[in-house]
Amino acid sequence: MNTSRPRTFGGRFLLLAAFVVPLLAHAAPATTIDVHRDANCGCCSKWIAYLKDNGFQVNDHVEENMSAVKARLGVPGALASCHTGVVNGKFVEGHVPAQEITELARRTDLVGVAAPGMPMGSPGMEVPGHANAYQVLGLTHSGETQVVADYPAR
Repeated sequence: MNTSRPRTFGGRFLLLAAFVVPLLAHAAPATTIDVHRDANCGCCSKWIAYLKDNGFQVNDHVEENMSAVKARLGVPGALASCHTGVVNGKFVEGHVPAQEITELARRTDLVGVAAPGMPMGSPGMEVPGHANAYQVLGLTHSGETQVVADYPAR
């Protein structure tokens, strides 16, 4: 004779909850990025959509004077692109991939990262059949640039 009690839906739910709830409690909150852009920039909107698709919480700021924003944030002219993001006080200039933005939080040696210009094939600059090689550069506290990542042509 089987004396065990049959499992009920409620019992299965409680068992599942016992495993799932602790995992959810440890899930990392979305990284917030403030994106400053010109109102007429189409690729900026595409980059914002890319960031959202990659789990970022985006605060979109339409600016009248992007040069002033870049100067205030310390973005050197040689690293400039069309839009500028800010994560935890560090700048993210141009079409930087999500992986490098996430890594920036761990890089205490950098004040920001940039994908200078508007590299074809970078996030927000995708064109089927066209992807140029590009680099993501980091700016150190002393003002030196270093290669953070290489993205080959595809």
